[in-house]
Amino acid sequence: DDDNSEEGLHTIHSGRHEYAFSFELPQIPLATSFEGRHGSVRYWVKAELHRPWLLPVKLKKEFTVFEHIDINTPLLLSPQAGTKEKTLCCWLCTSGPISLSAKIERKGYTPGESIQIFAEIENCSSRVVVPKAAIYQTQAFYAKGKMKEVKQLVANLRGESLSSGKTETWNGKQLKIPPVSPSILDCSIIRVEYSLMVYVDIPGAMDLFLNLPLVIGTIPLHPFGSRTSSVSSQGSMNVNWLGLTLPERPE
Repeated sequence: DDDNSEEGLHTIHSGRHEYAFSFELPQIPLATSFEGRHGSVRYWVKAELHRPWLLPVKLKKEFTVFEHIDINTPLLLSPQAGTKEKTLCCWLCTSGPISLSAKIERKGYTPGESIQIFAEIENCSSRVVVPKAAIYQTQAFYAKGKMKEVKQLVANLRGESLSSGKTETWNGKQLKIPPVSPSILDCSIIRVEYSLMVYVDIPGAMDLFLNLPLVIGTIPLHPFGSRTSSVSSQGSMNVNWLGLTLPERPE
């Protein structure tokens, strides 16, 4: 019965009916699916069955979308490095400086990879200090001209305690990235960013810390050149991060 065909409706009769359908995702960038503290990015298909004299039957089915980030680009393959120094003062006495230098091989990584950290920590102060490293995720939510930010610990490690006059060198110390959400960088209302913080824990004083920016991508390092990025709903990638709850404080 095509009485309603002008309205885009089609009446079906009793029995089992199956309809194959497909939708092409828009070519414009779509933010990666994400579940955050103050907001989320979700996509779903909704179907409705309208029946005479009865309420409609409605069904929603969620699916995952990736805005792919290919780390095989010059920006994300570039090394990240920095140096910091701190001198402790106690009353009229000034101790020697605590210095920290750190470097990582690139800015872009994918979940499951290990970041190799190259660092040198020199303790010329009179205190015992501890070098540490941590990966942080920062969620930023924008609405009605206001912004809320949530910073969460993703993974961390601890080096050896350093007494006065000692130096420690990390020659590729590994910190594994757990199954976290990819970075979201181009969405106007939600941003998800990552950083590696290499720092020196100093008892009784502010820590000496160095922040190195990270981008968590979806297309891993490819030794033979990059692949084309695309927007897709993709089922083969590990999506454990959608329901992941991260701790908020380091050890």
